[in-house]
Order: sequence, then structure tokens, then C-alpha cells
Amino acid sequence: MLTILICGSRNAPAARCLSFTSLPRCMRLSTLPLLLIATIVLLPVLAVLSTVVQWNPESAQILREMAATVLPQYAATSIALCVMVGLGVALLGSATACAVTLFDFPGRKTFEWALLLPLAMPAYVVAYAYTDFLQYSGPAQTALRTATGGQGHMLPEVRSLGAAVLVFVLTLYPYVYLLARSALAERASHLMEAARMLGAPLGRRIRAVALPLARPAIAAGVALALMETLADFGVSSYFGIQTFTAGIYKAWLSMDNRIAAAQLAVLLLIVVAGLLTIERRAQRQLRFSANKGARANSNEARRVVLTGVRRFQAQLICGLPVLLGFVLPVVFMLRPLAIGWQSSDAPLPWASFLMWAWHSLKLGAIAAILTVGLALALAFAARSAPSRATHAVLNIAGLGYAIPGAVIVVGLLIPVGWLQNARPDWGVGYFLTATIAGVLWAYLVRFCAVALQSVQSGYSRIPRSMDETAQTLSVTGLRLFARVHWPLLRRSTLVAALLVFVDVMKELPGTLVLRPFNHDTLAVMAYQLARDERLGEAALPCLALVAAGLIPVFLLSRSLGRR
Repeated sequence: MLTILICGSRNAPAARCLSFTSLPRCMRLSTLPLLLIATIVLLPVLAVLSTVVQWNPESAQILREMAATVLPQYAATSIALCVMVGLGVALLGSATACAVTLFDFPGRKTFEWALLLPLAMPAYVVAYAYTDFLQYSGPAQTALRTATGGQGHMLPEVRSLGAAVLVFVLTLYPYVYLLARSALAERASHLMEAARMLGAPLGRRIRAVALPLARPAIAAGVALALMETLADFGVSSYFGIQTFTAGIYKAWLSMDNRIAAAQLAVLLLIVVAGLLTIERRAQRQLRFSANKGARANSNEARRVVLTGVRRFQAQLICGLPVLLGFVLPVVFMLRPLAIGWQSSDAPLPWASFLMWAWHSLKLGAIAAILTVGLALALAFAARSAPSRATHAVLNIAGLGYAIPGAVIVVGLLIPVGWLQNARPDWGVGYFLTATIAGVLWAYLVRFCAVALQSVQSGYSRIPRSMDETAQTLSVTGLRLFARVHWPLLRRSTLVAALLVFVDVMKELPGTLVLRPFNHDTLAVMAYQLARDERLGEAALPCLALVAAGLIPVFLLSRSLGRR
């Protein structure tokens, strides 16, 4: 859900730093982390792309059979899912952003942070909650049959494409809401006020002023939401929707052919690369507009006070996403938890839950430490010796979060298989699949961008003049980082570690495949228990994941409120 905003590195202070004799040493120090991070992030992608030129009779036969049977369905379902989710998050995110930014009504300040709550809900948890409540044996249909005397299905099938679209829209609209809200707060309020003074009615002001200014932000948010949709495995697998991600796992696990799975992953990677290009272009337009249109010294323009029906409409627009995307799923998951708590026949698995929680906490803590360490090394290298190489590695590291987990998993196991066949005495396959090394590598690839975002944000608040002053006092290299940068980066580093920690706890595809034996996590067990229709037991890990997801939402709401 995060993107990397990379600032220019060829400014005057950086040029003056080149005159110090210690800079070549900084460049030497920066070589190792640059090569390490580039290798960590690029190896899975390069391994997947290399399968395009590989010819394997078995994989070619599998691909021909899939192209004649299920591949068109994968493409059609993925396209339909992306179109409907894109339209849904664009409408809902922009509507809620306009409501809390341009208008004033009772409850607006509460909705400003409450609209972020669905970010704490993993999409697969929302899918489990609604399925448990609305399925044939759920309380909703049971109550309807009792009240009406009817039989059979009283509601449409929950496990469907339409339900998946609703789940994704309710959990992913905050991407559009956040970016559109920031764009409207920075620029639209003043121009809306000017248009009002010129006599433009409210509807025209929104259509002709507010929405065009927020268009880059909406496009960036939609691109991020679509990348998450394409990367999803939990919802599509649980609802039985045939998407490209499900096809990758089917070709790999069911048909036992990694090359065919990797060649399918290439198609998914191409689509994600296109979405990433759209998102970054929209971000560049957004930053340009903000620099040209913001008024740093002016007060916030007056919001339009809503009364009567319009006030109720604004409250409904802001209240429904919070109700459907957070409140009701939590209530629905509390119901089977309460039943399991009171039942003596099937008590809640507290001992197993503590073991799953320990595994999740351990993996999250180790991944947070490693990822933040790599992010600090890369950010310090880019700060000490800015160059085209550091700029390129920053861009490469920013790609990780956009790469679907299925692609990362396939890309990691392909080179492992090559090395294992070439040098079986090295034990590479055992090291990466029978220990936590493989899953930690996948976490580093996927979440390095998250840590780098926060660390770079902290570095942007440290003036380069402090580096120059420290260098005149012979404080260079790692001493410069330890004595000048680190005390000022502690807060940003802690935020980065928390964000990575929570993302790792919720990560499903990579953990599901790469975890070692008897090393289940909360996310994996929530998926497996829900798949086995044991939703009473699944409620416990699901609610624990929601509680963990509230941490970044709390940090984000505090940051926005302070701003």
C-alpha cells in the first residue's frame, strides 16, 4: 500500500560533498549493500523472466492444455475483477475523500480516521466473516428460513465474483481515499472557494475543480488497489475464483511444473509492471501539482456546511464503508468465537493459537530487523554517494512491494532448484525450504520497499548541511551515521519496523508455500481452518491479525491528524 517517492540526488550540497577526501571510502562502503539489495530483489524477478526462453516439452504441453481450457477463463476473470474493483475503489475512495475534505457535517472528524479502519482488515478475513454469516448454514439464511418458512438458499451464493469484488472494494478503497484526501486538502479547498465567489454552484465546483485536481491521486490509488487485487491469493482461492494467481499455484502445486507456473507468472508480472508505471506517473503529476498549487501561508478554506438531506447523505457515504468493511466483519468473527468459547465439545485451540502467534511474532520480528537494516544501508549509501547506481537500486528496491507473492515464491524456488541439481552437496534446497531462510528472503523482497519508504522520509528531514559540518570535523563513514544520522532516524526506523512487522504477520501466499514443516503462522492457519469450514477456530487467528493491523492504522491516523 506504500510507494517510494525518490527525491533528486544531484543538488548543490551533494556536489560540494564530492570534494571531501572521504567520499571514495563512502562509495566503497556503499558497494556491498547496493549489490546485496539489488541481488535480493532482482533474483526472483530475473529467474521468472528467464523461463520465457526456456523450452521444456512437459511445461509446453501443460501451457497448451491450459491455453485451450482454463487460461482464457483466468484472463477473463482477472480482467473483470480488475475493472469492477477499479471502478468501485475510485468511486468510493473519491466520494469519501470529497465528503470529509470539502464539507462539514456532524461526525466528520470521526470519519476522517474511521475511514482508515478497513486497512486493518486483511481481505481474506473479510471474506471468511461474510461467508460464515451469509452462507446456507449461516445465521442470516437460517433466520430467513425460520421467518418465512422457506427452504433452500434464501440469498445469492456468497462465494462468487461479485462477492469478491465487494470484499476488495471495502478493503482497498482507503488507498484512493488517502491520496485523494491529501490532494484535495492541499489544493482544492482554495480553488473551490474562488469558484464559489464567482457564482459556480456546488455540483459544478466538484466536477470542474475538485475532481480534476484529484485525478492523479485517484489514478495512483486505483493502481495500488489493482496491484493488491492481482496479488491476492486468499480471497480468490477461498471463493473458488479462477484468477492468474490461482492458476500459478495450480500449475505449480497440482501439476508439479514450476516452469509452467513461472511462465504464467511472467504474464502477471507484465500486467503489474504496467500498473506500477501508471502509479508512478500519477505520483509525479501529483507532486508537480502540489508544488505549483499549494499555498503554504494561507489558512484552510471554508468547508461547505451541510444540512438536511445532504448532511444525511454525507454521513451515509462515510458510514457505510466503515460499517461494511470493518465493524460488521469484526462482529461476524466474534460470533463463532463466542460459540467456541462456550462450547465444551469443540473448545478453542488456545495452545495451538499461542504457537501460531509465536511463529508469527518471531518471523515478523526477524524480518523487520533484516528489512530495516537493509533499508538503512541503502538509504545511507544513497545519501553518502548519490549516483546513477544508487538511484537505480532505489528504484529496484521499490519494485518489491508491487511483485505478487506468487511470483516471488516461484522466482525464489527456480534458482534454488538449479543450484540443488548442480551442487546437491551444498544443501541449498534444504537451507531455503526446511528452515525459515526461504520465507525470510521472500519477506525481504516484498517488504524492503515498505521500510525504505519510512527511512527515506526520515532522511528527507535531515539537512545535508549537517553532513557537511560533520565532515569538516572528520566525522565520516559509519561514524557519520552513528553519531549524526541515527539519533535523528530512530522514530522513522521504529515506524518502518512496525509496518514491516504487521505486513509480515498478514502475508499469506509466500508464508503458505515457503514456511518450514510445523511452522504455521496466524495467517496460514486462518486460511487453512476457513478452507476446512472450521470458522469458529479460524476466528481466533483472524481477530488477532485484525488487532495487529490496527497498529499502522493508528500511526497513520496520528500522522494525518498532526499534519
